[in-house]
Amino acid sequence: MRSILRLSVFSLALAFASPSVATAQEPPVPPLPTNQRIAVKVIVIANFEPGKDMGDVPGEFQLWAEREHLDEVIPLPGATHPLRRNAQGLYGMVWGSTGTLFSDNGQQLIGLLMDPRFDFTKTYWLFTGISGVDPAVASVGSAAWARWVVQGDTLREFDDREVPTSWPYGLFAIGADKPDRLPTNGNSFGGTDDISGLGMAIELNQGLARWAFERTRSVRIPDSPSLRRARAAWKGYPNAQRPPFVLMGETLGSRRYWHGPGRTRWARDWVRLWTHQKGVFAMTNMESQTLAGAIELGAKLKLVDPGRVMVLRTGSNPSMPPPGTSATASVGDEGPGQMVAYEANYRVGVPVVHELLDHWDLYADTVPSVDTPANDPAKPAR
Repeated sequence: MRSILRLSVFSLALAFASPSVATAQEPPVPPLPTNQRIAVKVIVIANFEPGKDMGDVPGEFQLWAEREHLDEVIPLPGATHPLRRNAQGLYGMVWGSTGTLFSDNGQQLIGLLMDPRFDFTKTYWLFTGISGVDPAVASVGSAAWARWVVQGDTLREFDDREVPTSWPYGLFAIGADKPDRLPTNGNSFGGTDDISGLGMAIELNQGLARWAFERTRSVRIPDSPSLRRARAAWKGYPNAQRPPFVLMGETLGSRRYWHGPGRTRWARDWVRLWTHQKGVFAMTNMESQTLAGAIELGAKLKLVDPGRVMVLRTGSNPSMPPPGTSATASVGDEGPGQMVAYEANYRVGVPVVHELLDHWDLYADTVPSVDTPANDPAKPAR
């Protein structure tokens, strides 16, 4: 989530009406069994919804709830939104809402994992939401499948006005002596032999991420006149001037809503640092690190298979202003891109969800995978 704006987007929603919305009468959802645990096949987790799950101003979850007919409501203790499901066995939920930014949504996810009614040991997870996008890598509206989730909250920080003149910024790793360096002391937090030091980088199943990318790389994401006008300002950034597209790139989660060229430079360096030069910063948001950490804990408790987790983020706004525009004039400017990003979340994610559900006999015991391609599609063009 990069904003908690309540936008009037009903007219835009009509413009982006999806051809995949079912028109036939949906079969009734069978009731929850009372004498056995439910083996959940696929679940979609969104991060915020400004109002109701259906029928009002869309957020990250509403298109999923309406178009996939997640009509059965399953209340959960302590959750801000109920769990939902449809007749085909797709589950979905929002793990936050406007006004609950101080809540720990990771704890809510652990609560779901420990609910005795459900079995998540073979569940495929799709974490999806909108983000700020690095204009060096992609344009607003684009969708990125992540291979790593990187945490950007735990670090040392100096005021940029007080750092040595040779430093690019005042953010650096705990245990390091300057920015863009891993800790040098093996006994400090996040020693150099530990890529995940302090939980900084969680590596996802890259074969599964590439499989999802290959299945969706040609998905058409709707463009808009406002986005086309905005893209014209990005001279010197060829990827930012492209219509929305699907790519592979990492997500950086931080509770701080940062913005600007200086912090974008830090984000690029930070992602490369903690993935040992293998990852490329693409999307910035406020939740990925929390929910990825909850899944990691759930895996240690043998409640979930972390090899079945996918993260899809879509760009609602650039992480820095275009040339000639100040950061203060552009921060939070999500109006042109927010609805397109919601649409991209659904359109790019739904083919993967349907494939897993429609061919569960293939994927129940075998996680799909694609080997590393010769030309990995996450390298920026500039």
